[in-house]
Amino acid sequence: MLNQVVLVGRLTKEPEVIKKENGKRVSNIVVAVPRSYKNSEGLYDTDFLKCILWDGIADNTKEYCHTGDIIGIKGRLQGNLVTKDDQTKYYQTEVVAEKVTFLSSKKDD
Repeated sequence: MLNQVVLVGRLTKEPEVIKKENGKRVSNIVVAVPRSYKNSEGLYDTDFLKCILWDGIADNTKEYCHTGDIIGIKGRLQGNLVTKDDQTKYYQTEVVAEKVTFLSSKKDD
């Protein structure tokens, strides 16, 4: 069995790192990934994908990446059962990054 995801897209906001109670550091980022085909109106849709980065990957991404930069992410999908305040439940899928590659900064474009 295999659970592997590869994404290339742009950061939608500045990465922030939060230190958890157990000492681990985490960053939740969103990557905008354009689709490779046009929709019925002749435009390219974009998917906004939530990604979780831990410890060193989170620190390096915060240090070197900024809003609009193009990054590559290799990781895995993770599904979580989430309960809202009104007690309704839904599944949330996110990408857990195992490797982040810094491809180009917005300044380079």
